Amino acid sequence: MFEKLENVAKRYEEIEQKLADPQVLARRQFYAELAKEQSDLVEIVTKYRQYKKALAEITEAEQILDDGDDELKELAEAELQELVPRREELEEQLKFLLIPSDPQDSRNAIVEIRAGTGGDEAGLFAGSLYKMYQHYAEGKQWKSEVLSSNPQGIGGFREIIFLLSGKNVYGKMKYEGGVHRVQRVPVTEASGRIHTSAASVAVLPEAEEVDVDISPNDLRIDVYRSSGPGGQSVNTTDSAVRVTYIPTGMVVTCQDEKSQHKNKAKALKVLRARLYEKALEEEEAKLTAKRRSMVSTGDRSAKIRTYNFPQGRVTDHRIGLTLYRLEAILLGDLDEIIEQLQIADRAEKLKAMV
Repeated sequence: MFEKLENVAKRYEEIEQKLADPQVLARRQFYAELAKEQSDLVEIVTKYRQYKKALAEITEAEQILDDGDDELKELAEAELQELVPRREELEEQLKFLLIPSDPQDSRNAIVEIRAGTGGDEAGLFAGSLYKMYQHYAEGKQWKSEVLSSNPQGIGGFREIIFLLSGKNVYGKMKYEGGVHRVQRVPVTEASGRIHTSAASVAVLPEAEEVDVDISPNDLRIDVYRSSGPGGQSVNTTDSAVRVTYIPTGMVVTCQDEKSQHKNKAKALKVLRARLYEKALEEEEAKLTAKRRSMVSTGDRSAKIRTYNFPQGRVTDHRIGLTLYRLEAILLGDLDEIIEQLQIADRAEKLKAMV
């Protein structure tokens, strides 16, 4: 571990020197790449420097215990009581920071929300989840763009697909994939009984054209008139697009834009992300030694979280975390949940490394 940390610290110092070089400054692309690498290393280097400082202070205090007078020994003992736990804490933090990050984490994310069991109430809940992610994205200063939506008449969505763009979007949003369950009295319920409904969330890393090679010969493009809630036609031109990927039969539809070309571009963006994720899953399945983390990207059919309105409670079942802040969470206050999931994910990966 310490050899790795020394190498990281040396690399950080090399980058610092290069960034101060006027010749490097003149090469904008190279400078930007170095600056990003420095930004990625700054946390681990800062912790490592703190760790080395703590080690040096412990050594000094131990020498005083061996050679110093009684008064100094008393001070050294008091210092060691603080320094030893601090060293252990920093060591644990460094172990976590050395875990290789998922190369997909820095990508944008395509989020797909689908109403599950529960009829209209499930569609309303899908709408609540969409709003929750919009609030969360606003807080992170991410951009959001709807790629496809299928609204239902009383509000909410049967399905909505949207793109979130910004810094480390997939690295945070990937923990939201799975089945979300809601327990509440529906607005349509006259007797006041609590109903349980569900919506599924899928989170895909956005794929670039260079990531997935799609031959035009493998695509079938159908166009039709877009329809609104209830199935009524809302457009007089064939602007809605259905893209079928012939090798697998995968289908993506988009009708949100008035322009057929824009709908086709959005549908291809979703198709590319789905094919990219499928390729990543197949690659990961081959690497039997690389255990797939259930915390971050578990089975999409698995129930991951329950939102209980009567109790104002949200429970994440993967890590047994319960918070009584349902209203704030639905307004996008997801940081505590996602941070705890990241910690659990790293701990799981650390176990696999040992």
